[in-house]
Amino acid sequence: MSDIPLDQLIAGFQSCTLPHDAWTHLAHLRVGAWHVHHLGAETALPALQAGIRRLNDSHGTVNSAQSGYHETITAAYVRLIDLFLATFEAGVPFDERLAALVESPLGDRSILLRYWSRERLMSPEARAAWLAPDLGPLVLPG
Repeated sequence: MSDIPLDQLIAGFQSCTLPHDAWTHLAHLRVGAWHVHHLGAETALPALQAGIRRLNDSHGTVNSAQSGYHETITAAYVRLIDLFLATFEAGVPFDERLAALVESPLGDRSILLRYWSRERLMSPEARAAWLAPDLGPLVLPG
């Protein structure tokens, strides 16, 4: 799943010591799932918004209309991760849910293009604020 153990990944994310090259799509997905699992989607979103911006700042990545933090992508993944984790019975350990998540279609970097046109998703407006999907409802892929 990743060379970085989850506890170290979360600690590196929260302390902004995670190296830039370790901040991959998979790392985003794992960090997002951890936050949704531990905080619930409603609280996870603002925590991720702030945390991703701080980590970007620590990497020298500018959070602007053209780069850095992307609100629609972050919010979409929080919603999809929440839906995915809810498909498991309560007794299934988080590490099993996480392994299934990264192996699911949500592990594919291009999954959001099922819901948004590239132009809409990559727009400055979508980066700055939530934009609803234009291709279909945000539901778990079948």
